[in-house]
Amino acid sequence: MEEVPQGCPGTGSAQAGRGASCQGCPNQRLCASGAGAAPDPAIEEIKEKMKTVKHKILVLSGKGGVGKSTFSAHLAHGLAEDENTQVALLDIDICGPSIPKIMGLEGEQVHQSGSGWSPVFVEDNLGVMSVGFLLSSPDDAVIWRGPKKNGMIKQFLRDVDWGEVDYLIVDTPPGTSDEHLSAVQYLSAARLDGAVIITTPQEVSLQDVRKEINFCHKVKVPIIGVVENMSVFVCPKCKKESQIFPPTTGGAEVMCQDLKIPLLGKVPLDPHIGKSCDKGQSFLMDAPASAAALAYRRIIQRIQEFCGHHQPKEEHLVGS
Repeated sequence: MEEVPQGCPGTGSAQAGRGASCQGCPNQRLCASGAGAAPDPAIEEIKEKMKTVKHKILVLSGKGGVGKSTFSAHLAHGLAEDENTQVALLDIDICGPSIPKIMGLEGEQVHQSGSGWSPVFVEDNLGVMSVGFLLSSPDDAVIWRGPKKNGMIKQFLRDVDWGEVDYLIVDTPPGTSDEHLSAVQYLSAARLDGAVIITTPQEVSLQDVRKEINFCHKVKVPIIGVVENMSVFVCPKCKKESQIFPPTTGGAEVMCQDLKIPLLGKVPLDPHIGKSCDKGQSFLMDAPASAAALAYRRIIQRIQEFCGHHQPKEEHLVGS
């Protein structure tokens, strides 16, 4: 639908298409017919599908390159270390799907079964789905407009046979665009637990994280907390700490205090994290005693505690 006129009563109103402000609007006939207010039938289908998924977590970032997909992968790895916990990782970064590489699944393909698409499994209790599995080469560019991205996310949520899952982690692209709106629209009815927001300490990153926080408030997504990635660098030889990304405005800690949202923790910069991701291995297994791995585990524990105490409520859907 085109830009709405000033004073628009809204598509869900009894005056839709009939009010004085509707005169001359190109959408007047559509609104008057009631078609504009019709909800997407996929919302109810996804709600039904998600009944087997206990907890649903979005991982967001304002900027790219802050370690959001790396965090999503290690959140999944960390939760799946308990073999009695079933974990699913969904990559909806349609144009930049890095999860297959990070999870060591490059070259894998999606298989169709009678009950839908089958996830690709890293472990018996850790399944992954990504648009990267649908590409003939990891170098292929995905050049899609919003509606096609929306359709792909809808298909992932509705048609993938996740089975009984304790945690569904949704790795999103940076920003607040079509993919985020689609994920929130489809998951809100299915009881979305909340969002974890990833940042680095410098103000140029925090500036966009504030927009992400504002987005969450507007679409009524609970904020589980903020993770500050690449917080400090500890020299492996002299053990001296250096701030590669100086927190000129106080970093995530001060921002969280100002906005009254939880800071889940700070993960130090560790070159081994990047090496583990390139090899498609879990950094938590490669360097379990490192400061970064210990920070990850504390953050994961706090997320589990939030999900354990938080009972998400159904919200009015975005765009419905």
